Amino acid sequence: MKRRDPGAWMWSEAVDLLDQAERLQRQFFRLAGGTRQPGWEPPVDVYASTDEILVEVALPGVPPDRVELVCAPGELIVRGERRLPARRRSAAIERLEIPYGRFERRLGLPEGNWALVRQEFANGCLQLLLARR
Repeated sequence: MKRRDPGAWMWSEAVDLLDQAERLQRQFFRLAGGTRQPGWEPPVDVYASTDEILVEVALPGVPPDRVELVCAPGELIVRGERRLPARRRSAAIERLEIPYGRFERRLGLPEGNWALVRQEFANGCLQLLLARR
């Protein structure tokens, strides 16, 4: 039986975790080249059963009138804009971790005919319920 070097194993695990964190950061905050392109993708949680899909989209500080939903065949699109608050524009930015600007998140849907039956903002998240027709 070959013994593994604990130092090499720990280093390998640390590198894998850093790679995963970098991928998640790119997914959450992807800078766009143009001004009309989305600048970031909000993180989502998706819960699915055979007849329903619940999607929670993290949109802190985004009012409902700044969100557009498109439920197309095979795809759900959530897009809009998170603006920097006016009272903050004159202040020096010490730290900016929550992304601002245009956003878009595209989610593939399982085969079938899906309808958006409920949408609600709660605790900084947009909750969407889709049902199979």
